Amino acid sequence: MATESAAVNFSELVNKNKQTLARLQESPRLLLHRRDGEDLVLTTAARAEQDQTVVSAATRMLAAMARREPGSMELLLDILPDAFPWVRFLPEPDLHAFALELVDTMRAADSVGNSASVAQLLIAWQHTAEVYSDPELLAALTRDHGEDYGPVPDPRDAA
Repeated sequence: MATESAAVNFSELVNKNKQTLARLQESPRLLLHRRDGEDLVLTTAARAEQDQTVVSAATRMLAAMARREPGSMELLLDILPDAFPWVRFLPEPDLHAFALELVDTMRAADSVGNSASVAQLLIAWQHTAEVYSDPELLAALTRDHGEDYGPVPDPRDAA
């Protein structure tokens, strides 16, 4: 059985649906390329449920491990650079904050069955690490500009 996703054009699904869907027997996912929009991923409901079960189990194990003993947080901090090499640029207090926020957000996201918040958290922390990795950018973003530019208007009022 193949482990990589197969890829076809969306029109192939429309024009040859039985043959195209049969490819899901050989591949866990089918990547559908679209000309007029974002590509789609097609999978079976059983495979999607399996994926969610695995993610949920990993999340629950990580959360339980992080809470179990005082030394477990140090273990998590030790393995984070292997999983996310960019954390090496984070100052120590931020690394701790990232670890705690990651575990808490993963638990919360798992409880509602939506991982979008975890993806957003990872992107935000990676951008923070990118700032710390660039001394010029860090200096520009952290220096005192000496003046207050006043209240920031609510962007929802502009619409």
